[in-house]
Amino acid sequence: MAHQARKRFGQHFLVDEGIIESIVRGIAPQRSDTVIEIGPGLSALTKPLLKSLDHLTAVEIDRDLAARLRRQYPVEKLTIVEADALQVDFGMFGTQLRIVGNLPYNISSPLLFHLIAYADHVVDQHFMLQREVIDRMVATPGSGDYGRLSVMLQSRYHMNKLFDVPPEAFDPPPRVVSAVVRMAPLPESRPRPQSQSAFEKLVMRAFTQRRKMLRRSLNEWSDLIDWEALGILPTSRAEEVSVQQFIALSDSLLTAGVLKP
Repeated sequence: MAHQARKRFGQHFLVDEGIIESIVRGIAPQRSDTVIEIGPGLSALTKPLLKSLDHLTAVEIDRDLAARLRRQYPVEKLTIVEADALQVDFGMFGTQLRIVGNLPYNISSPLLFHLIAYADHVVDQHFMLQREVIDRMVATPGSGDYGRLSVMLQSRYHMNKLFDVPPEAFDPPPRVVSAVVRMAPLPESRPRPQSQSAFEKLVMRAFTQRRKMLRRSLNEWSDLIDWEALGILPTSRAEEVSVQQFIALSDSLLTAGVLKP
């Protein structure tokens, strides 16, 4: 029986063989890789990945699709974790993980934030997402797409947009253009805040009122900030501040005692 795409799960199944081949080629799976696929669906990526892998683990929230996958593939080749990816502890899969997936648009940003906590376990991530989201992920300071998602992800990953995917590559076709992104965690030597929690709070606060000058959006802290030493103009808006500057600003406010670890 054909599976009916479920709106509540944001299901759009990839059917274009050329696009599937391009994604798998971009991932370049090796036989012994530990690959975790999020949202295998009708196994458009699962099947070609398994041709190159000894074993694959898939996270699937839809119990009907999970049951279908169990019927299609032997347990020694495919492990199904029937769960919401937003609730999964990806650390349980070990280290040197390669995470892939055609992510549902309705959970893409929350899932990207969820995965940040497991970046130390990851070699790389290849995701298909709404193009608009990927444009925000890779945006540079000063551009209209640059925002909280850009800063948080760029503080932890090096990211490359690989290629666009048109709506007709899916069944049912979404109303937006998709794209594929490669994410590689930055090394231990990367610039990092003294407190990740303080950094997250600052970035969220700054972008809550992104059109305001920082001296206004951070008004009660403004007198404690050495703007010149940080290389930030107090008249700057959040979208003009680099990741490294946000880290330095977070550290200075932590030292001043206005941000808590």
